[in-house]
Amino acid sequence: MSLLRARRSGAAKAVAVPATALAAGMLWFFRDPEREIAQGRVISPADGVVQSIMPWKDGRTRVAIFMSPLNVHVNRAPLAGTVTSVEHIPGGFVPAFNKESENNERVVWHFDTELGDIEMVQIAGAVARRIVPYVPQGTKVEQGERIGLIRFGSRVDIYLPEGVEVDVEVGQKTVAGVTRIDRG
Repeated sequence: MSLLRARRSGAAKAVAVPATALAAGMLWFFRDPEREIAQGRVISPADGVVQSIMPWKDGRTRVAIFMSPLNVHVNRAPLAGTVTSVEHIPGGFVPAFNKESENNERVVWHFDTELGDIEMVQIAGAVARRIVPYVPQGTKVEQGERIGLIRFGSRVDIYLPEGVEVDVEVGQKTVAGVTRIDRG
């Protein structure tokens, strides 16, 4: 009888250890720490690394922030304002650091702010299969307020209006709600 209990105990441990590690990993991945929101006109909507800074023909500047699976994946409002649209666009799931990620599944946000229309795009990655907006169109948000989540690694692009100078560099780490994106 005691030999049978010992076998059951070993089998239970063999299942419990990986299950506990998986549960701990999921809790760590979906963490959502409190943050002291920075002062500034435009703050980072995402934890990650600035992947690119690209001027657009219409005068705006796109700042792309890559979020690895190790980053916090809760995204925040870059400015205070009203959410004027939240549009889900279906697409692929190539790695978010890849140029072809321009065709990935995404959620395109527009905010009516003191700087005018601000566009922010949450882009799903190879592992990320779900973007979860927290607030609907018409919602007034405060700067740094939680607005959505991208699961398991991805990218967030923010388009700064013409005349707004960028104060981050490619390769710089960002913290959502803390890192200032603009100079001014």
